[in-house]
Amino acid sequence: MSKIAMITGATAGFGKACAEKFAAGGYDLIVTGRRAEKLDFLCQQIRDTYSVKCLPLVFDVRNKNEVKQAVDSIPGEFAKIDLLINNAGLALGRDYFDEADMDDWETMIDTNLKGLLYVSRAVLPHLKQSANAHIINIGSIAGKEVYEKGNVYCASKHAVDAISKAMRIDLLRLGIKVTAIHPGAADTEFSIVRFKGDTEKAAAVYTGYEPLRAEDIADTAWYCASLPPHVCINDLVIMATAQANSYLTFKK
Repeated sequence: MSKIAMITGATAGFGKACAEKFAAGGYDLIVTGRRAEKLDFLCQQIRDTYSVKCLPLVFDVRNKNEVKQAVDSIPGEFAKIDLLINNAGLALGRDYFDEADMDDWETMIDTNLKGLLYVSRAVLPHLKQSANAHIINIGSIAGKEVYEKGNVYCASKHAVDAISKAMRIDLLRLGIKVTAIHPGAADTEFSIVRFKGDTEKAAAVYTGYEPLRAEDIADTAWYCASLPPHVCINDLVIMATAQANSYLTFKK
């Protein structure tokens, strides 16, 4: 019987790359996102390419009721979830604390932290049905070190770091693995979203060096999920070779 992975924020970036990686590895998938058309296209592509099952669930992780309704609607054939990848997240703006848009703050907190909490709690009954359940939370180097103009984004990812540690402790008695993966700079839609569609600003972030790619994080998630049942990677920081920490990058 195939394993089942549920991946949030699967329409682009890390989430899409993870969906493709795990489908290639034989997992049946539940993929979630807000963009129904993209989600349906991804699912059809996965079914056609990898001959696995794929269930699209359209909802906004920020909405607790939407999350519950979507998870409650999961059909019986997908009821036992072996792996949850909490990937949905974003950064909005890069401004000094006193100049930042407070609506951006709300969106980041609601998505990066509260969304992860809502999804994890809703999915836990499904994870408990698996003998080797695993939760992978996608954090950020911003959850390890604060940098200038990162303020609330960094705070939200520090919270992901903390809740991942708390989940690892509290779910220990259930035998559920919890892994936090903290990427550095990666060339995805992330910066385009952060700079609200300003592609020139977004591209400048990655000029002069080779950043991570979405596939690098998918490969890392696959490795963490493929280890023997008695082995759990609790915490993993991954960066491009040209990046030493959250604020120091060597650009040619």
